[in-house]
Amino acid sequence: MLLAVARHGSLGAAAREVGITQPAASSRIRSMERQLGMALVDRSPRGSRLTDAGALVTDWARRIVEAAEAFDAGAQALRGRRDSRLRVAASMTIAEYLLPGWLIALRAERPDTAVSLQAGNSAAVAERLFAGDADVGFVEGLAVPDGLDGVVVAHDRLAIVAAPSHPWACRRAPLDPAELAATPLVLRERGSGTRQVLDAALSAHGGLARPLLELASTTAVKAAAVSGAGPAVLSELAITEELASRRLVAVPVEGVVLRRDLRAVWPAGHRPTGPARDLLSLTRDRP
Repeated sequence: MLLAVARHGSLGAAAREVGITQPAASSRIRSMERQLGMALVDRSPRGSRLTDAGALVTDWARRIVEAAEAFDAGAQALRGRRDSRLRVAASMTIAEYLLPGWLIALRAERPDTAVSLQAGNSAAVAERLFAGDADVGFVEGLAVPDGLDGVVVAHDRLAIVAAPSHPWACRRAPLDPAELAATPLVLRERGSGTRQVLDAALSAHGGLARPLLELASTTAVKAAAVSGAGPAVLSELAITEELASRRLVAVPVEGVVLRRDLRAVWPAGHRPTGPARDLLSLTRDRP
């Protein structure tokens, strides 16, 4: 208010600038004068003039306002820089089969945001978040890794699959957990969400046999299974086409739960903002 009086030399004009009535403007000036214990404005029929103290206070106030405006401009610039990029880390299944659809939807809402995606196993996703190399992550393990917060965004099931030429493809009776655990399988590496779920499910049945092959991507595991290398464990999300074309056959198993939650995760206490928050809003929990 005081700055407006200094600009216009009139309480009425100052009041119009800030959008209040002249009595309200006079009340604000009087309140400031009471707080400071000195007169700031001389009022006369010819207008309003700052006292010497008022001129000094006005100069101080101008510096504060300019500093606040600079702060606000800087904060907006930082928000703009933050909102211009999004770094996502995701485990393989989510990166290949769910994130493309989510990112297409995000681009429709934020066409100017550049998105980078780093795919790896669930352990690698957590490491990237801890290192500050990702704004949000997506994992497939049994629980939220220590030091991270998260929310379930989808559900998935693991399937035992084999090439049509494998003996398991023709069996009528479901596998039991002990037989599954004792059979060398084509598997993802340790640290992957798929491996964590399978290890936990079969821990009470003797644990997993030594893998027939241990591969670092879902695509590699699937290719090995299709080639007839051996039975494999894969996400149902990853094998829709192969099952439909009979390049792979789902092998029934009973007595073991292979369902898992897919989660968005971030460093504990730092819920995502900006584009990362918007991406989370586009994910949907699936039954």
